[in-house]
Amino acid sequence: MLRRELDIRVIGTAGSGAEALAALANMEIDVLLTDLRMEGMSGNMLLQELRKKRPNLRSVVLTNYHSDEDIYGAITAGAMAFVLKTTSMEQVLDAIRSVHEGRRWIPPHIADQLAQRLARNPLSAREHEVLQLLARGLRNREIGEKLFISENTVRNHVMSLLEKLGTTHRTEGIAIAIQQGLVKLDD
Repeated sequence: MLRRELDIRVIGTAGSGAEALAALANMEIDVLLTDLRMEGMSGNMLLQELRKKRPNLRSVVLTNYHSDEDIYGAITAGAMAFVLKTTSMEQVLDAIRSVHEGRRWIPPHIADQLAQRLARNPLSAREHEVLQLLARGLRNREIGEKLFISENTVRNHVMSLLEKLGTTHRTEGIAIAIQQGLVKLDD
C-alpha cells in the first residue's frame, strides 16, 4: 500500500519488536510505523527502547487497539500519531506525512479519549494490584492475604479505586477498568 506512493519509500519491515530493534540498529529512517501488539514486545515497548537510542525518531502507531490505556501508553512512549486500522488509506497517508513534517496526527475521537484519560485521577500502584485481583474474582480477605495487607486496607483501596473509576459497584468498576485497558485478564 505504501510502496505505491511516490513520496514514500519503504526501506524495511519487521515481524516483531525485537526484529525491528535489530533492523533499526543499522538503518536510518524518517518515520517508523508500528502496531501495538506484536510477538514478544509491544509497540509501546519498542517505542520506549528506540526513544532511548533515538530520541528524535518520529513514529506512527497503526493498530486495532484503542483503549484509553493503549492510547495513553503509545503517546507517552513517543508516538506522534495514533491511527486505527479502520482509518481510510488517505488518512493513514496524511498521518505519516504529518509526522514526517514533525507534526502530531491524532483523530478527534482518539484525542477525546486521551483527554479523558489525562483528566482521570490515576490509580496508585497498589490500587492497580487490588483491581487486577478483583477482576480475577478474589474477595477482600483473599486480596489482603495475597498482598500481605489487612482486609480493611483492601476495602479502602477498593473504595478509592471505584471512586476514581466513577462508580460504587465492583462489577461495574471492573467492566470500566477492562474497557479502559486498566485490567489485563490474560496475565
